[in-house]
Amino acid sequence: MVLVVVNRRSAHAAKRAAARGISTHFAPLGPYRERIEDPAAARAAYDADLAEIVAGAAPDLVVQAGWMHLFSMAFLGEFPDQVVNLHPALPGAFPGAHAIDDAWAAHESDGLDHTGVMVHLVPDEGMDDGPVILTEQVPIRATDTRESLEERIHAVEHRLFPAAIARILESR
Repeated sequence: MVLVVVNRRSAHAAKRAAARGISTHFAPLGPYRERIEDPAAARAAYDADLAEIVAGAAPDLVVQAGWMHLFSMAFLGEFPDQVVNLHPALPGAFPGAHAIDDAWAAHESDGLDHTGVMVHLVPDEGMDDGPVILTEQVPIRATDTRESLEERIHAVEHRLFPAAIARILESR
């Protein structure tokens, strides 16, 4: 890891990185929204500035973990085939920030018996729909609660994400 960027000052990742001597950067979107009236223009300006910060670290990959914003092409265009995202759902199922809640609701209403985890590339502004690197199903058990399901999803994420990153780096 060459740089950890967070958009919430309280993000645990920044504290963990700093404790290991990894450079960190706090990059909130709010000041851009306050300064630039048009939301799309604010986002493009933020992403362009963020791309400059990240490019300065010369990463082999840009890894999104807990980054709850869609990147615009102002960012993605600087890192083609280098942005990787972790998503707590299978391809095509439950895009967005509430995937675990959505899977649990589908379980309760329609009897959904599994969900999963996906690691994918982020080539464009689509939401959780880029080329898939790895996936794994997570069964929803009759004894599950929403919380126990989330714990098992996170356990899969913690194993699958490093494996996917290693796969990408080894193939380059």
